[in-house]
Amino acid sequence: MTEPVTDHRRAIAERNDAAIADAALRLLERRQALSMAAIAAEAGVSRQTLYAHHRTIGDVLAGVVERAVAHALEGFEAAEAEHGDPAAALERMVAASWGRLTGLSALKQASEEHLPAERVHRAHAPLMERVRALVERGQASGAFRADVDPGWLVTVYFALVHAADDHARGSGADRDRALAELTTSVRAVFDARP
Repeated sequence: MTEPVTDHRRAIAERNDAAIADAALRLLERRQALSMAAIAAEAGVSRQTLYAHHRTIGDVLAGVVERAVAHALEGFEAAEAEHGDPAAALERMVAASWGRLTGLSALKQASEEHLPAERVHRAHAPLMERVRALVERGQASGAFRADVDPGWLVTVYFALVHAADDHARGSGADRDRALAELTTSVRAVFDARP
């Protein structure tokens, strides 16, 4: 008889946690200052409830980052980068990244401010592993340049995605055009041809 109560409490806890993460992201998108009071008010929960889930703003942001990474990972999996020509797979990965990783510059900035770099890096590890596997596959096939470390190409990949998003947002550039330019840039960096 205790199971329904436990399930009900778990459902409420999950709903509250999602509301807290969504609230923090909305505050960041509006460039509003993050505080535990602001997050609780935006989420529609008491501060006591917020503190039951997260002790610090860093803890809240870690949860938001984990959700963003999980969302991006779904897109990466749908891109099926492990199949077919590496150059074509790279283009699918760029499109998936554009659809899942953009619009998060405020989260990126806040995470760098409130979380240790190691924690941010660890949270992003599943995404980096996907791109690294594609890089290594492309290098082994001769499609991607092999004169640089695969880890460097992974770093450049994510830097270009975030830079393209920042550029498009800052300049008001057409998103489709920005994606095309991003794809061209990533291809140029990865391409094995001189």
